[in-house]
Amino acid sequence: MLLIVASDPLRPRHPDAHFAPEARAAREAGVEVAVVDHDALARGDDVSRAVSRVTAEGVAVYRGWMLRSEQYAVFADALARRGVSLRTSGEQYRRAHELPGWYPDLVELTPRSAWTVGTERAEFDRARRALGGGAAVLRDFTKSMKHHWHEAAFIPDLDDGDAAWRVASRFLDLRGEDLVGGLVLRRFERFTTAEVRTWWVDGACVLVGAHPDSPHDTPPEAFDAGPVSGSVAALGLPFVTVDLALRADGVWRIVELGDGQVSDRPSTIDPAALVDVLRRGSRPPKLPVLPSTSARLAGRA
Repeated sequence: MLLIVASDPLRPRHPDAHFAPEARAAREAGVEVAVVDHDALARGDDVSRAVSRVTAEGVAVYRGWMLRSEQYAVFADALARRGVSLRTSGEQYRRAHELPGWYPDLVELTPRSAWTVGTERAEFDRARRALGGGAAVLRDFTKSMKHHWHEAAFIPDLDDGDAAWRVASRFLDLRGEDLVGGLVLRRFERFTTAEVRTWWVDGACVLVGAHPDSPHDTPPEAFDAGPVSGSVAALGLPFVTVDLALRADGVWRIVELGDGQVSDRPSTIDPAALVDVLRRGSRPPKLPVLPSTSARLAGRA
C-alpha cells in the first residue's frame, strides 16, 4: 500500500502537520508515503504538477483534506496516469462523501431527510413540505454548520416557512462558495451520548473511537456497531467512517457516513492503529473500546 497525504503549503516536500503523525506511523510500518498539493487540487490548477511527487506505483490510500467529488475524480485520473490506483474510485468517493449517495441505502438507520437541487426558496419549501412539520437540522450534501447551531443549523419548526428560510439563508451566507450540492433537511432526533466515530475497511468495522469534536468522550462500554454492520457492508465502499449516537429511546442511529480518506482522526486514536488497519485491510479484529469518560447531551443529528 502507498499512503498519499496532503503536503504542507509552506514546505511542499513534507506532509501537512495535521497528517504528519499518520505519515510517520506509515513509514515506521514500512509503508511508502508520498505528498500531493491539496490546495492546487482544490483550485483546479495543474493537476499533473500537484501529484508530481508521487513516484511509486500501485494501490494507494489518500489521507488529507476534503475534496469535492469532481476534484477527487480528476485527482484519481491524474494518479492513474502515473500508475497509481486509489483504493477508493471517484464514484465510490462521491457515494460516501455526499449524503444523497449513501442515504437511500441507510434510510432506516438514520434521520429522515429531504434535499434540494439548487438553493432557491421554492426548492427549499418543496423539501421542507416533503419532510413534514417538526424540528429539523440543516446542512448541504457534505457539511453542516453545527457550530452556528441556532442561526444556521437548527430549525425548530418546519411549518414556519419564513423562519426556516432565515436559517437556510444564513447557512448559505456562511457556506458561500464552499456549498456542496443543495440544501439538506434532516429530521431532528434527540441523542443522549456524544457521537462515536467508527472506521470501516472493506465493509468491516476495524476501529471504534471518539468523534473529533469530542475526542475525550470515548464510546460507552456497551457500544456495538453490529446492528448497522450489514447495511454498511452492503454499500460496497472500501474505506468509510460512520458516526453514530444513542437516541433517547435507546437506539443507536447513524448521524453521518463519510469517506474515510478525508475523515478526521480524533487525537485519542493512535495514528499507528489507523495505518495498521489500512495496511492490513479488513483482517484485523475490531479494537477494544475504552470506557466512557463522560456522556454528555449531543442532540444534534
